[in-house]
Amino acid sequence: MKRVFVALLLFAGMYSSAFAQDPVPLQRIQGTIELDGISDESAWAGIEPFPVQMYAPVSGGAMTERTEIRVGYDDDFLYVSGQMFDSDPDGVRLNSLYRDRWSGDDTFAIVLDTFNDNENALWFYTSPAGVRFDMAVSKDANGFGGGGGSFGGGAINQSWNTYWDVETVVTDEGWFAEMRIPYSSLNFQEIDGQVTMGMIVYRYIARKSERHTYPLIPPNWSMGFAKPSRAQTITMAGVTSQKPLYITPYVTGGSTGVNSLNSDETAYEFNSELTRQAGLDLKYAFNSNLTLDATFNTDFAQVEADDQQVNLSRFSLFFPEKRQFFQERSGLFEFSTGRRDRLFHSRQIGINDGETVRILGGGRLVGKVGAWDVGVINMQTEAVGDVASENFGVVRFRRQVVNDQSFAGILATSRVGEDGSSNFAYGLDGTFKVGTDDYLDLKWAQTIDEGIVDSLGFNIAEAAYASFQLQRRNDIGLSFRTGASYSGSQYEPGAGFVQRNDVTQLSYDFQYGWLSPEDAGLRTHDGSHYANIYFRNEDGSVESIRAGGSWDFSYKSGARARTSLNYIVEDLTRDLSFPEETTVPIGRYSFVEWQASYNLPDGNLIRGRTEVNAGSFYDGHRYGIGFSPTWNVSKYLELAGSYRFNRLEFPDRDQSASIHQIGVKSQVGFNTKVSLNSLLQFNTSSKRVESNVRFRYNLAEGNDLWIVYTENLNSDRFRDTPALPVSNNRTVLLKYTYTLIK
Repeated sequence: MKRVFVALLLFAGMYSSAFAQDPVPLQRIQGTIELDGISDESAWAGIEPFPVQMYAPVSGGAMTERTEIRVGYDDDFLYVSGQMFDSDPDGVRLNSLYRDRWSGDDTFAIVLDTFNDNENALWFYTSPAGVRFDMAVSKDANGFGGGGGSFGGGAINQSWNTYWDVETVVTDEGWFAEMRIPYSSLNFQEIDGQVTMGMIVYRYIARKSERHTYPLIPPNWSMGFAKPSRAQTITMAGVTSQKPLYITPYVTGGSTGVNSLNSDETAYEFNSELTRQAGLDLKYAFNSNLTLDATFNTDFAQVEADDQQVNLSRFSLFFPEKRQFFQERSGLFEFSTGRRDRLFHSRQIGINDGETVRILGGGRLVGKVGAWDVGVINMQTEAVGDVASENFGVVRFRRQVVNDQSFAGILATSRVGEDGSSNFAYGLDGTFKVGTDDYLDLKWAQTIDEGIVDSLGFNIAEAAYASFQLQRRNDIGLSFRTGASYSGSQYEPGAGFVQRNDVTQLSYDFQYGWLSPEDAGLRTHDGSHYANIYFRNEDGSVESIRAGGSWDFSYKSGARARTSLNYIVEDLTRDLSFPEETTVPIGRYSFVEWQASYNLPDGNLIRGRTEVNAGSFYDGHRYGIGFSPTWNVSKYLELAGSYRFNRLEFPDRDQSASIHQIGVKSQVGFNTKVSLNSLLQFNTSSKRVESNVRFRYNLAEGNDLWIVYTENLNSDRFRDTPALPVSNNRTVLLKYTYTLIK
């Protein structure tokens, strides 16, 4: 085995970047630039535009509109200029004024691989309205298209934010933009007075689903226009990162009320109290590539509410992280052990059973030290009710090995409670490029949980997780993922997320994608066949099987569609409970499910997704349909809705359930600084209506006033005795943050 591993590493070493290229020196700005969207200063005159080309709908095709993109720099900022000429200026999509909400607008963007590591990047883009969008890219923007596998996703972090400026202008010639990005928002390494990065710039014409990029990137990946490994290498000379200290105090005040049973348990009483508190966040860059975030008495009142989910599976529901404090370089802390499973999941910190637990304080250090990517987190939570105060610790080290797209690292976590409970975990992982698009992933992890050890003792194999996976990452031609994993019965990462353990998994997913002819309405096709099988470690019996095939295709208009057919086996060792008192008893079940979906083009003023499913379900049947339309009424108002219906039928037990999920969302952008977001959700399984309204006034970058209202209502008060209250809880909070820069 050791010889095989060494041979693989030697083979991997033969493959440095398949996209090797000569670096392009960026031109230094000579003179001053007034940030007004119009690149008419003499300082821009000496900057040559990049030779952009069409990425989609036809790779390398004739561009229907003229695009000029320039990038320059001075001692303090990176400047980006876009001249998006348009023969039909009335057709320019300007749909929303809401920050960080892309609504089918025309866009202009720059993607920067600031450490030139071919895996991570920062993504800045804007619309004709001058709305700012910023995201973080990890995993080389790689997401596997196969619907049956337990892989892929999570490569784009839309919750990441930083400091930068942009101005835009719309004229009868098109629209024009200028960005100014401070070096303090770009962690990078300076070596011998030179900074090397990867860069992609692009323009997107929404009504035509047409994208112009530099450099020209093959259409082999759905997110190719944001892949760090495909970026053009650029250099800047005489640049040093500034190291400001950001001090952000906050104050909150408001009212929180909860209905609870009285001492006699005969009625509900509403108890309300005024709340007020203050806290502080700090951000400091020790150098150009190492940043500390510290927080004291942390508050996340302004964070967007989670979407309601109805659980029709045998596993726990997964909710993504949305809190800004945990976003910067969050991909560094990723240690995936399955589709949703991970060794570390930051939502374990400060959230318990969906309820917020106050964070007393902590810190987060991320960046690069020499060849190593470094991440450290330490957070302390407050004791609440039966939940003890806990300390969470995370340490991550990772570096390139063998070639510039291979990495190896270690991640360790701890979760220690004031009540004496403790959980420790560590993991070793490596991703090795062994071909042009082929990668070998290896992982090993182990956990030590004080509660499990006390009751069962410690067994190395039972407390371990191990996996290997060989994959080919591309969307055109043959691609695949195949591998195996093992997790023991004592494998329980207390700071992570695991849906099942004590199993061995075998899986594969083979795909073949191809491009349609240039004159065809369809753009891409992707056929896939996949299978996952889980064996119980105890006796080798089958716990689950999911096997099937899918066909994905996209249109040159931007529309997308998918259909799949799956064969599923579930062997239950305990009863399952579903809404409306439907159950599935212990036993072995085989069933077949068909699914299909269709997405309207993203550039439409009315867009959305439709999906249907039908088939057998354990010893019964399941049918479902869903709609999620979005309508940009104007640039000031976006309305979105969602409706999902599931029908469960178990005729042998005379059981059935009709489950409705309804969501209504509105986003109002009065201008680029003042906005209102509202979300109303209801599902018949919980019989609860949840509302969340957030008003934001962004006085300046880092200075925000938030007013947040949340309330949970009972839709069926008389299902219990005594009758439930109309409102379970209600909160109205005002939060103000002010950022000082030293």
